[in-house]
Amino acid sequence: QMQMLDKFPMEGGQKDPKQRIIPFLPGKILFRRSHIRDVAVKRLIPIDEYCKALIQLPPYISQCEEVLQFFETRPDDLSPPKE
Repeated sequence: QMQMLDKFPMEGGQKDPKQRIIPFLPGKILFRRSHIRDVAVKRLIPIDEYCKALIQLPPYISQCEEVLQFFETRPDDLSPPKE
């Protein structure tokens, strides 16, 4: 998110907040270790909405290296830990 805001300051609303088209990333939630799953479930919808908004931006943003890396599949994605 920070890399995109630095790369696209106009679209990130740095000069004029009304011009911002890059979506806001849902904020972090502090939690105790026993609540990891609950927090993940609560964040699922806002993060899904963020991802959908991100890929609907103009191609020069939605297909930039930072976005492509964000959505790149990692080995853990294909074989997630059992816990």
